Amino acid sequence: MPAPGSPQWLDLVREEIVEPDRVIVDPHHHFWREDRLQGPYLPADLRADTGSGHNVAQTVFIECRACYRPDGPAALRPVGETEFVAALARGGDGTGAAVAGIVAHADLRQGRAVEETLAAHAAAGAGLFRGIRHAAAHPEHPQALAIPGRAPAGLYADAGFREGARTLGRLGLSCDAWHYHYQNREFAALADDAADTVFVLDHFGTPLGVGPYAARRREIFADWKQSIAEIARRPNVFAKLGGLAMPDNGFGWHRRATPPTSDEFAAAQRPYYLHAIECFGPQRCMFESNFPVDKLSISYPILYNGMKKIVRDFSEDEKDAMFSGVARGAYRLQASPPR
Repeated sequence: MPAPGSPQWLDLVREEIVEPDRVIVDPHHHFWREDRLQGPYLPADLRADTGSGHNVAQTVFIECRACYRPDGPAALRPVGETEFVAALARGGDGTGAAVAGIVAHADLRQGRAVEETLAAHAAAGAGLFRGIRHAAAHPEHPQALAIPGRAPAGLYADAGFREGARTLGRLGLSCDAWHYHYQNREFAALADDAADTVFVLDHFGTPLGVGPYAARRREIFADWKQSIAEIARRPNVFAKLGGLAMPDNGFGWHRRATPPTSDEFAAAQRPYYLHAIECFGPQRCMFESNFPVDKLSISYPILYNGMKKIVRDFSEDEKDAMFSGVARGAYRLQASPPR
């Protein structure tokens, strides 16, 4: 049997592309030269995925601790990642989806002093720097997770972090948020405290479904629904819809002999998508791939087929918003012509 996540395994499921002409902006992917689970993921790999049938025009890179500067002031070492991605974006051959934005990392606990790091990202970003993600994912049971977060508990309540988040808003930069489902209400409080900052909630707030959470999925889903509704009452928060095919979400596709079809994907995850859309509205939701992390469970064409099927009955304007318009607005991207 091919190894789950491998090209041979992913190719076991092939489908006709749904709505192939619909323009897509993928607002969440990574690059890295090496990874303990998946190996390298670089522009050629992204072009192969985004060019696999769907009309992906633009993408946004999200920080993943890749290629930090090896020395120099600690606060400026993450700028190495922006330099790395900007160089990759400049080195493209002009084909395929364009990397149109970079969300970098900075330690927001610096408060107002984070401005030095932000200025360095802007200088290194070749016009692509759009915002910051200082992930707050704090694992209660790290040994149970395939990709455990690294944040300390209570990060969103840290006074310096909150001042750093407000600084992003003052400078017109966005703030991506990655955390686990039990931190959703802490995040809502942060969004209140930094009401002039645009926040983007990653991966539905990452409801976990493995280890001690596996037997509590119904309970977790019910509480997650309530916390998502609370977050959505903050008008400065946008929602990324995707990232639920990670092993830690508990769907188990990475352990199967074959990956899921788009119908299986849609049936399993439709309740999460439709609840988030109901709460935030299509004008504050954007579909994301979270590649290559979700590639452990599902291929790019099947993933986007599934998401298109989930919102098949929405209006054309609503689908255009969720697949491209909202991402362009939240990340201030210039529209590029469809291929």
